[in-house]
Amino acid sequence: MSEQGQLSPTGRFEKILLASDASGFGAGAVRVAIAFATKSGARITALTIVRTNPEYEALAHDLVERAEEDAWNYLDTVVAAAKEAGVACEPMLRRGEDPAREIVEAEVEARPDLLVMGRRGSRGLARMSVGDATVKAIGRGQCSVLVVPRAAEMWTRRILIGTDGSRFGDAAAVTAGAIARVCRLPVTVVGAMVPSHSEARQEDGRRAVERTVQLLQKDGIEADGVVAPGEADSVIVATAKSRDADLIVLGSHGRTGLDRALVGSVCERVIGQASSAVLAVR
Repeated sequence: MSEQGQLSPTGRFEKILLASDASGFGAGAVRVAIAFATKSGARITALTIVRTNPEYEALAHDLVERAEEDAWNYLDTVVAAAKEAGVACEPMLRRGEDPAREIVEAEVEARPDLLVMGRRGSRGLARMSVGDATVKAIGRGQCSVLVVPRAAEMWTRRILIGTDGSRFGDAAAVTAGAIARVCRLPVTVVGAMVPSHSEARQEDGRRAVERTVQLLQKDGIEADGVVAPGEADSVIVATAKSRDADLIVLGSHGRTGLDRALVGSVCERVIGQASSAVLAVR
């Protein structure tokens, strides 16, 4: 846990890329990004995307121009809200067919420490569905991604870390520790004893929880650990609810690493079920 993960060289959150639009699903992302920036001292780049392609532009040039005007107007409201909170914010508009690709390319350009996005869906099967752009941004991007449900607020109670003993889980613990120090919050570290896993792997999970708790406590952070039987996503979401955690921090990939697609992963399932913000750490 000595590495700083994707934080700036100073170990702080200095640059946030906020990807949202006027649909309303990004309201939580905007609210939380600005609130976190006030605590961390970060500056924000507010990104929105106009979906278009050369063929559509040729056939409906006026509609594309109107969409761009609406997008700039939306960005103006985000910039104004940030500045009212004392946060430096600059707008960025990109055009393209694939929002996920545009988000990743904007990330390369802006070089943020954190990408903040909203989550579509609020209940039932829709709630379990994480937007395609979100999945691709986490899977393809180079920085950690904070996914914020529409109704979520800035975390003020407790941070929960889900760990499986992988290097991605360790990176999640480093980042969660940095956030806990900035926000002065306690941390709960949770590990799942998945029934299908071998005894050796379950023991690795228990040790990972103990090791992470000890390292956080050594850094002066109030921390405790929970190990519970069940599938990882269910254990993480249930523990977050029972411990009143309002931020969940996970590795973007598990022990299988980058060779496995994010779709269907623990990270995606937790994002789809949680009522709080979820941070997927690279």
